[in-house]
Amino acid sequence: MSFTTGGRVLRQALVACTFAISLIMAALPSLAQTTVGSGAPTPTAVEQLTPEQAKALADLLSNDATRGALVDALNKVGEVPVDTGSADPAAAAATTQPEEVSLGRRVAQATQNAAETVGSTLTTFGAALTRAPDAIDSVLNVDPGVIWDAIRELALVIAATVVIYNVLRLVAKRIFRRMGDAAHERGPLQTGLIILASVLIDVAVVAIAWGAGYLLALMAFGTTGEIGIRQTLYLNAFLIVEMVKVVVRAILSPTTPDLRTMNIPDRGAVYLNRWIAFITSLLGYGQLLVVPIINQNVNYATGRGVSTVISALAILIVMVLVVRWRKTVADWLMGSRLHDWGSAIRFLARNWYVAALVYLVVLLAVVLARPGGVLFPMLYASAKVLGAIVLGAIASNLMGRLIMRGVKVPESISERLPLLERRLNAFVPRVLTVFRLAIFAAVVFFTLNTMGILDAQGWLESQVGVRMTGMIVSIFLILMFSFLAWLAVNSWIDFRLNPSYGSRPTAREQTLLTLLRNAVSIVLIVITLMFVLSEVGIDIAPLIASAGVLGLAIGFGAQKLVQDIITGVFIQLENAMNVGDVVTVGGTTGTVERLTIRSVSLRDVQGVFHIIPFSSVDMVSNFMRDYGFYVADMGIAYRENVSDAKQAMHDAFDELRANEDFAPHILEDLQWFGLNSFGASDVVVRARIKCVAGQQWGVGRAYNEIVKRIFDERGIEIPFPHQTIYFGEDKQGKAPAAPIRLIHDTEDAQTLEAKAEKPKASPDKDATFDDGEAEGDASPR
Repeated sequence: MSFTTGGRVLRQALVACTFAISLIMAALPSLAQTTVGSGAPTPTAVEQLTPEQAKALADLLSNDATRGALVDALNKVGEVPVDTGSADPAAAAATTQPEEVSLGRRVAQATQNAAETVGSTLTTFGAALTRAPDAIDSVLNVDPGVIWDAIRELALVIAATVVIYNVLRLVAKRIFRRMGDAAHERGPLQTGLIILASVLIDVAVVAIAWGAGYLLALMAFGTTGEIGIRQTLYLNAFLIVEMVKVVVRAILSPTTPDLRTMNIPDRGAVYLNRWIAFITSLLGYGQLLVVPIINQNVNYATGRGVSTVISALAILIVMVLVVRWRKTVADWLMGSRLHDWGSAIRFLARNWYVAALVYLVVLLAVVLARPGGVLFPMLYASAKVLGAIVLGAIASNLMGRLIMRGVKVPESISERLPLLERRLNAFVPRVLTVFRLAIFAAVVFFTLNTMGILDAQGWLESQVGVRMTGMIVSIFLILMFSFLAWLAVNSWIDFRLNPSYGSRPTAREQTLLTLLRNAVSIVLIVITLMFVLSEVGIDIAPLIASAGVLGLAIGFGAQKLVQDIITGVFIQLENAMNVGDVVTVGGTTGTVERLTIRSVSLRDVQGVFHIIPFSSVDMVSNFMRDYGFYVADMGIAYRENVSDAKQAMHDAFDELRANEDFAPHILEDLQWFGLNSFGASDVVVRARIKCVAGQQWGVGRAYNEIVKRIFDERGIEIPFPHQTIYFGEDKQGKAPAAPIRLIHDTEDAQTLEAKAEKPKASPDKDATFDDGEAEGDASPR
């Protein structure tokens, strides 16, 4: 399976290599100066002696007496005289105390030393570079017969090793294709294991071919049981070169895209693998086989020249490839998310080849100035830096893929613990982000340490480094343990509150478990904070000792808060309410949705959410304890018989009880209380129904509906307010005219509309009688 989703991360990592290349270039001269071996052209003090001087010095050192006298003389020169008889102790003390130097002078001395060091290094480097042609000219003096003799001696071993290796590679390629098909639909972890298995197979192929070459060289070629030095050189070079190629193939996977760890097109992977393999073979076989043969059969100076030519040729090939691929690599680095990158990153991605060419030019200059094996140490240091960046990018890519995928909990566990997956997905990505930052920091420190800019290894081994790393690890472990403890407690509470498994939790259990969750969270936060402060180096003993004083101060400054907590504790101890109860608290009636140690949260019938602190609670009315009553107060007219109303209400109750939906909620028979009160226009009769707690409102609404229907059927009047209209009178006892219209019940709406549209016969008509009788003044007298 190709790691296509990590392409952007790897592109960013390779763009970051540009920064690393710039830093490496700054360190190349000093690195070359410190890594030159015995083959450096700079003559030592012994090499500068003439033969006569060397012979005289050897004779001098061979004589015991003269050698002892020379040693005594050198010891006297190295002794530092100490003036112990100074008459002025103050002056003597002043001479032993260091002179105070100002900050400006120290800065000036530091810059002066740095400038002198750089100048001396550049001078030495330039002088060595001018001697490069002499080393290269020595290559022209190599006798071709030496090379030809080596080829004839190694021909059989080379042929046998190459044939065995290629046959094994053909078999391995078929296995790799099958492994790629198997990894196509796998996850990142399984794909990583398949890639590791393919790398091990590739290593086994190289090891078998190398072992077969050694066996043939011992048993079949030459004298049995003996092997030539040239054959040993070739086989060792073969092992090293092919192992390097194995590492390259593990990253590029040119024949199996599904096993490729970098988002590179197939053609680019094949092309890049081919040229890296060629350059690796050129440097490996040239430096590990050809140069030792030249050193043995010609001289070391010629061997250094051949080494310089091989290294320079490899660098020139790489420079040509960089120029040729500059646009293709820039497009690959930019990818399809150009708009997401900053302008500086886009500039570096477009001009990556500039830094690469400058690095190669400086590397070529160092190789020419310091012939004799300096290339490998420098390439090794550069490869370590680039390898750290690539490995860090791959690891960061894998973690990014895990963050994007999230944590998947098995369905069976998710059913029991429904909130576990959400909690893990809220925590694990943050931990992986911390790991990615740690990887970035490790790569930066490793790069600076490799280039000699920062002694990261020495800092880690120092007392401060050991303490700092130990503190970071300890804090990380404390936080992890705290999270796991919190996750375990909350998961157990979720399981206990899950009605699908085990016994259904009661309202009391729900309330107490919710409070337990809050209490455990607070305790874990406090304990974790204390341990973290202790690891940082803060003494927590004074903090614990001052907790009482702080609590007293908080008690005076936050009396309401303390009152909330104390009242809440007693309310919970008395089991006054639980989650899901319908209560009246602080004048507000609603369903309890949340209980904390200091407040209760209600939602009323209109959906309004109320948060009421316990300090404002002076009475709790709970409608959900054991059972509930619906009290039915029915008003009937004064003329109605109370016995008829009683019978109607009992009949309504019997009908309600016969309903399967409401029968389970009714606990007892109807309780008849009788005539309860006399109203303004009605008499009130009262009855009561005992119901399951919380069901009394639904039962009451259904009962009212049945009572209304039965009262209507039996003609029992439910009185309602009446209104008498009075038109008033003047002082003579006359009332104003009141126009009215009498309408027969049989007249339809169309007739009424037609009559309404007719003009009045006379303006003095006050009323119309639709029965055809005379019209006149209908005003009351």
